[in-house]
Amino acid sequence: MLAGLFVILLLFIFLGTPVLLAIGLMGLIGMIMNQINPAFFPQKMFAMLDSFSLLAMPYFILAGELMSRGGLSNRLVEFAETVVGHLRGGLGHASVLSNIAFANVSGSSTAATVAIGSILIPAMKERGYKPGFAASLIATSGTIGPIIPPSMTMIVYGAMAGVSIGGLFLAGIVPGILIGLGLMITIFLHSLSPKFPELRAVSGTVSLMTVIRSIRKVWVSLLAPVIILGGILSGIFTATEAGVVACFYSFVVSFVIYRTVSFRDLPRIFVDAAVTTSMVVGIIAVAGAFGWLMAFLDFNEYVLGTILALSDNPLTVLFILIFIMMILTMFIESLAVLVIMIPAITHLGTLFGYDPLHLGLLIVFSTQVGATTPPVAVLLFVATGIAKTSYDQTVRYCLPFVLTLIAVLLLCTVFPVLSTFIPHVFLGK
Repeated sequence: MLAGLFVILLLFIFLGTPVLLAIGLMGLIGMIMNQINPAFFPQKMFAMLDSFSLLAMPYFILAGELMSRGGLSNRLVEFAETVVGHLRGGLGHASVLSNIAFANVSGSSTAATVAIGSILIPAMKERGYKPGFAASLIATSGTIGPIIPPSMTMIVYGAMAGVSIGGLFLAGIVPGILIGLGLMITIFLHSLSPKFPELRAVSGTVSLMTVIRSIRKVWVSLLAPVIILGGILSGIFTATEAGVVACFYSFVVSFVIYRTVSFRDLPRIFVDAAVTTSMVVGIIAVAGAFGWLMAFLDFNEYVLGTILALSDNPLTVLFILIFIMMILTMFIESLAVLVIMIPAITHLGTLFGYDPLHLGLLIVFSTQVGATTPPVAVLLFVATGIAKTSYDQTVRYCLPFVLTLIAVLLLCTVFPVLSTFIPHVFLGK
């Protein structure tokens, strides 16, 4: 029964059925086949969304829309180019730094890929970068969005797994920076190859005064994560309330300081934020109801039994769990996989005594690696569309960048202190 449901679900997805509709249909079909009252499905959908912590999500999405429409991405790209544009593969490095900075506002890998990619991919192509290479780099660097706080995915995980969202935010700081460093090293290694002459171009040096002038243009934007995390750490507001603060700050920055957004733009901004929120909430709801059905059919016990049959070593089990999450998110939308798998993940965490912040960070990280790995690879499809190239060309260049993400993920797995040190120091968690 379980295998049949997943096979049909994958078939629906490969046929182009929207993920939300595919999961919803399979949930209803599964309930009918198991003689469960279909009325339970909408009840379980509502129960999945009945969480105070999830209230933070629409506010952070709206804050991201305000900042993005306010020209934040343009300023961040300009700042990144000023700092690293003179280096080998300067525009490539700028894309990574821009994603690190933009992650402090958006918290979404898709939003970061679209915002940064729409600016930098055309610029890269003008300077001779191969379209597939540019798309691969933008897509993989977009994974930094859900790792560095604030993160939509961490809000969902924390709300459902009962883990401190503020702690998860802090746990992502070092791994997010490591991803950025790893991708920049990969770009530098590409620049040493004769196949990438465009990466070896160096356009002079940059002075300290130029960097300072550039910082003066973006410091207001870079202050957003300081206010959000500072408020959470000091106990002034909760992670959910931080979403409201982020919205208010984004409004002030866009309307008062930058003056790039007017009241006429608000309806469009609200509609876009509402559409994004509806998509995310819809996936969470149907995936939660589907996850309840899976639990009813002993899916969690099946997963646990399979993993424990392979090994009872805590580190090996952790590697197996990460591998499973990566494989699943190669075919199914990462947020849906996360919602379905959380019960089994939390049970394993309790059974083996994993640090909940470390485990949460690894699970979120692994879903992002899967989202950049073919065949589905949503982020690669998004970046490919922006680059106006073929998906085959993008896949051709993505392997080194995906391997870099996997290397950082393995490093964070083996050395938990990389994700737990900061939250333990500030929160004692």
